[in-house]
Amino acid sequence: MAAVRLVSALRRRAICRWAAAGGDQTRAQAQARTRGCGQSARHVRQTFLRYFRDKQRHREVRSAPVIPRGDPSLLLVNAGMNQFKPILLGTVDPRSPMAQYQRVVNSQKCVRAGGKHNDLEDVGRDLYHHTFFEMLGNWSFGDYFKEEACRMAWELLTEVYGIPQDRLYVTFFGGDPALGLTADEETKEIWLSIGVRPHHLLPFGLTHNFWEMGEMGPCGPCTEIHYDHGVGEGAAAQVNTGNPQLVEIWNLVFMQYSREADGSLQSLPQRSVDTGMGLERLVAVLQGKESNYDTDLFTPILDAIQRGTKAPPYRGLVGDMDPNMVDRAYRVLADHIRALTVCIADGLYPGMTGAALVLRRILRRAVRFSAEVLRAPPGFLAGLVPTVIEILGDAYPELKQDPCQIMDTINENEAAFLSSLHRGRRIIDRTLQKMDNSQSFPVDVAWSLHRNLGFPLDLISLMLEEKAVNVDTEALRQLAKEEAERLRPSPQSELQQGRVLGIQDINELQRTGVLRTDDSAKHIYTLEDGKYVFSPCQATVVALYDGNSLVKEVRRSQTCGVILDRTNFYSEQGGQTHDLGYFIREGHQDVLLPVVNVQAAGGFVVHTVSVPESLHVGDRLNLFLNEGHRLACMVKHTATHLLNYALRCVLGDETEQRGSHITADRLRFDYSIKTPITGQQLETVEQIVRDVICRDECVYTAEVPLNQVNCIKGLRSIDEARQVGRVLAEEVDSLTVRLNNGMKSLVDSQRLSKEIGQLTDVVDGAVILHRDRRQLQERLRTLHRTVNTAIRKLESREAAEKVHLFLANRLDQALIVDVFPVQSISILMKMVNKVSEKMPHSSVMLLSQLDSGKILCACQVPKDSVNSLSASDWALAVCGQMGGNAGGSKVVAKGMGSSSNLEEIVKLAIEYARNKM
Repeated sequence: MAAVRLVSALRRRAICRWAAAGGDQTRAQAQARTRGCGQSARHVRQTFLRYFRDKQRHREVRSAPVIPRGDPSLLLVNAGMNQFKPILLGTVDPRSPMAQYQRVVNSQKCVRAGGKHNDLEDVGRDLYHHTFFEMLGNWSFGDYFKEEACRMAWELLTEVYGIPQDRLYVTFFGGDPALGLTADEETKEIWLSIGVRPHHLLPFGLTHNFWEMGEMGPCGPCTEIHYDHGVGEGAAAQVNTGNPQLVEIWNLVFMQYSREADGSLQSLPQRSVDTGMGLERLVAVLQGKESNYDTDLFTPILDAIQRGTKAPPYRGLVGDMDPNMVDRAYRVLADHIRALTVCIADGLYPGMTGAALVLRRILRRAVRFSAEVLRAPPGFLAGLVPTVIEILGDAYPELKQDPCQIMDTINENEAAFLSSLHRGRRIIDRTLQKMDNSQSFPVDVAWSLHRNLGFPLDLISLMLEEKAVNVDTEALRQLAKEEAERLRPSPQSELQQGRVLGIQDINELQRTGVLRTDDSAKHIYTLEDGKYVFSPCQATVVALYDGNSLVKEVRRSQTCGVILDRTNFYSEQGGQTHDLGYFIREGHQDVLLPVVNVQAAGGFVVHTVSVPESLHVGDRLNLFLNEGHRLACMVKHTATHLLNYALRCVLGDETEQRGSHITADRLRFDYSIKTPITGQQLETVEQIVRDVICRDECVYTAEVPLNQVNCIKGLRSIDEARQVGRVLAEEVDSLTVRLNNGMKSLVDSQRLSKEIGQLTDVVDGAVILHRDRRQLQERLRTLHRTVNTAIRKLESREAAEKVHLFLANRLDQALIVDVFPVQSISILMKMVNKVSEKMPHSSVMLLSQLDSGKILCACQVPKDSVNSLSASDWALAVCGQMGGNAGGSKVVAKGMGSSSNLEEIVKLAIEYARNKM
């Protein structure tokens, strides 16, 4: 560990010097490698963006972070369209800049290493799979459609980039009679008019040429452009067959339908174009390389790996041609260090759940190939970060902001896994020594490697595959599924989820002239006699939603979505829960309509309401907030700003908010962290917050346009603020200014990962303060240690007494197998140790049957007898006969099984030992 820390410190200083100098040496090396190789990757990316921005009048939008914002359906951003889903789904806030997008171009950072799109296990095995890649894309939202999109793509590829037309093959949707979809003849005719040869224009079905966002939502036919690296004659027949020499380079999706819940397709009122072209594949084409790894996006990294490990130079071998997996390791490291650098720079750190777990798997897979295949020293992996930043830093400046943090994160996680890796390797080797050639690797051992040592399941399978040993991967997947189900939070009820409008519903509202909800009244309240007063609001029902469609009326005892012309209810957003309250229909003062959920979509606020009597479009309602609930949320909301300020006072200005969740009961605050926060620091944070509260400072708020917030002194914001057009800036005296998408005593602290901390705060006097809780926990730990010490002493005394009685009338025997009525394996093991001390030349096994029917087993053999009788083999033979398991060394071992015939087990133990002795 000391060596790892030294290497980490040296590399950290090196990267900081590199960052200050601008990385000129690495840049020069990269340029030298790409001379004579066609257009550089940097030039290819810039040409794409410049073509659409300058010539085709597109708005250039920067890449979204790889961490999805407000999209629980994604682990990681895996396509360029992810950040534009609100537009495609019709849920975009009409006040946001995104609502004004018509023509857009960008280069998006993407990661495909988890969930539905998972390329992790294939990386390294071939020459083209990646976890991280860049997606070049251009979009039209209600602007141009098929013909313009196709003409732009063809002009860029053939005239700007200069790709020969005879190397390109184009596919289009050939129709699907079962769904009643005809072939996309329009697209076919467009390509023919552009000049694509008929035998280069190929129809395909749903699988290849019909794109869908999910089971429901926008979808439509697509047309793909493929490049022939060298198949030549007969290439048309090889398209979409998996031939690596015929690769898809660009996909143009024409979103003109919406898939409904019943499976039917409805035409969209606003058609869109979504295109995506992998930069890595395009660069390979333009540099004349069949493998992405031979382009200047990867060759500087491969060179750095060779220099740092002194391994044989990379030759691009795969499969049997690469028996020692050296070239596979090159590709794994080159790919994974790109993904690690980009993800950590975007604020994602290795952890135990979700996207953080995916990143942990990537890092551990990289560490394993680095340490065991390339024999790289500890800390080497992080040393590749400067090269990655040099290649990608101009396109994504966030990579340059804190390279030292990226390297430290990789080094810390590498050091943590290396010890586990060595332990796991020993466990695998010992297990293999006990197996017959025909055996499959024990699932329980494989699961233990995953569960206890943190081995990713795919890494276990890979390590065993290299040993030519099988493991039941389906059984492991089932165990992982059961574990995930056990940890999964309880699903929300229909009422908790609320009514959510679909894109067709939003389009129907817009088509019928229903105006978006005016929710400005949610900010209107006054302070009277030291108390907040929330005035009631009057509104008209403009639409009703029964969960399936828009209706004019809902009947008695139904739950429905109510859309009003105006509201004072706050919808769930910005990490804050929604308001609660009730409606009263004019003329029906004695009937309350409880509001249990509030959601917003496309500018329409949907109140989920339980309707005891009928409700109609046009009804007038009086709206009443649950004032206690709203006020509690406001208090928690301001408390997040105070926590943010206090944490920066204690931990430093580099501490940033990573997320929060606010309910009426409590708030959760996630923040960046480099070292664990101490109890003393937490007390200081709590005291700073209390001091500000005691000063009774004024809270100032002002709603300002998003494009003006940079003028506010002391502004601190998070990425979600990019999603809206106007934000609420909040200031507590002169302490801090914070952007809000939401409204206006620490009890728990935990570390979600090495870089993310989490505080839970209940702003209420009726809770145990964190410091009091911590003192109680320390007291409990002390009591627990005292009790355990007393139990161990008692067990030792009890074992000694029983052994004394046991040996009273026994002669020195070579083999002792007997039964003792104890309820603890530790006591039984102590008794075996005591007997062996008294009879050092005896092989001893003691058994005990528990009330549950299980049988405990403990044994010990003399050291000079282990060549003939091994304790671990003896215990395993006995416990295995009982359907159980055992473990230990050649001298001592223990285990457990189940049997109703203890006498037979004793006979088996004696017979096994005598045969060996």
